[in-house]
Amino acid sequence: MLLVFLGNPGSRYKLSRHNFGFMFADYLESRIGKILWNNKFKGEWSKVEINSKQHFFLKPQTFMNKSGESVQAMMAFFKIGINEIIVIHDDIETGFEDVVFKKGGGLAGHNGLRSISKVLGTNDYMRLKLGTGRPSKGDVSSFVLGNFNDDEQIVLPVVFDKAFNLLKDF
Repeated sequence: MLLVFLGNPGSRYKLSRHNFGFMFADYLESRIGKILWNNKFKGEWSKVEINSKQHFFLKPQTFMNKSGESVQAMMAFFKIGINEIIVIHDDIETGFEDVVFKKGGGLAGHNGLRSISKVLGTNDYMRLKLGTGRPSKGDVSSFVLGNFNDDEQIVLPVVFDKAFNLLKDF
């Protein structure tokens, strides 16, 4: 199984809503132990053993709109099929604190999903959607590239626990 955690590289975006996927990858270390990241495939990747099964983790280090390049390179190298990937990403159509696990669906304007779908030739792959909710006013792009506020940051561990449990059950 390949778990793809979406985000943007660089310290500027570290705590942004668009880096929800990267933040969840960091959280996983507290649950499964140290993850040793390697640089290849235009990203950071790791082999992780969970319950005696080997999994691959990938954090593309391209910007969001080019995430598919990293995913495609890793899938080709390790001969990973579309049915063996889960993309973990922020989702403005899902309310904050909500986590949704589903296969396929629309892209909801998410440039990372658009890039991955383009290189895979399909939208039909598993997704773990970490809800950010929509902004009540203002630009969506500024909202997702903006940081979680203090109140939201307090709740993030609860959201990550929900996501971990959904992933574990899968």
